[in-house]
Amino acid sequence: MKSLWIEDRKLRLRADLPVPTPPPGEALVRVVTAGICNTDLELMRGYYPFCGVLGHEFVGIVERGPPDLEGRRVVGEINAVCGECSACRAGRRSHCESRTVLGIVNRHGAFAEYLTLPIENLHEVPDEVSTDRAVFTEPVAAALRIEQQVEVRTSDRVLVVGDGKLGLLVAQALATCGCDLVAIGRHDEKLAILRARGIRVGSAEDVSTGSIDLAIECTGNSEGFALARRALRPCGTLVMKSTYAGELTFDASSLVVDEINLIGSRCGPFAPALELLARDAIDVDSLVHARFPLDDALAAFDRASTKGTLKVLLDIE
Repeated sequence: MKSLWIEDRKLRLRADLPVPTPPPGEALVRVVTAGICNTDLELMRGYYPFCGVLGHEFVGIVERGPPDLEGRRVVGEINAVCGECSACRAGRRSHCESRTVLGIVNRHGAFAEYLTLPIENLHEVPDEVSTDRAVFTEPVAAALRIEQQVEVRTSDRVLVVGDGKLGLLVAQALATCGCDLVAIGRHDEKLAILRARGIRVGSAEDVSTGSIDLAIECTGNSEGFALARRALRPCGTLVMKSTYAGELTFDASSLVVDEINLIGSRCGPFAPALELLARDAIDVDSLVHARFPLDDALAAFDRASTKGTLKVLLDIE
């Protein structure tokens, strides 16, 4: 089968990989469309020493699996877990001690004609959700993870830092909570997506020191972290939502003195994400900036790496 392979932080197209045989408990999925994520770009910059097929945001059709799913469109949770370790037994399944992660850790990913995943990871895509929109299920779920970790009240002053793909999704997800929300970024054309949904937007200059209850950092850089930290009141909460390829330097003493809650946030719930997409509660269509066939995946990554680009899709079929 055709695939996009990463090794030693370099990409190359391959056509010599065999179609995978699903082990017991897993399904064979024919990939239809996949999305290039910032994590894919960070893997090229050394975020994690992964060697294999990239990609974890996808929509596919089950070729071999349970009869009720065969021929159906699905999306898939990216963490394949053992179900038996202490983390799994304690309900922290995304932190399974022996997990594999689609296109990231010890499991070939979605930038290929076929992939396998545990059946329990698969979620059928509702008929009313288009394939292009369903590709966003994984990042929308990641945005919803924040609400599982932090109680977001209507009275909370909430700041989202960053107007990239993740920041735009996080802001829209949090807006459904009815909190006092503002999203800041540097690109008016991106912030316009949020403005069209009735979300207040601004720039760094609009944020007052110590004025925010909950700050979500979605830039993955030290400047964004510093801004989110500065905005927080004492006993506020800072959620780190982006991956960081490099080191991050900050004043740890101020976190202690101000009793700041620092929370890392990663994968989230797929079912509520599909529900939001089904009722058009989040605009993802405006985030699609380009699409390429799998044969042009290297050009697709060049486009995805270009400043200002939001989502780039790969048509696998």
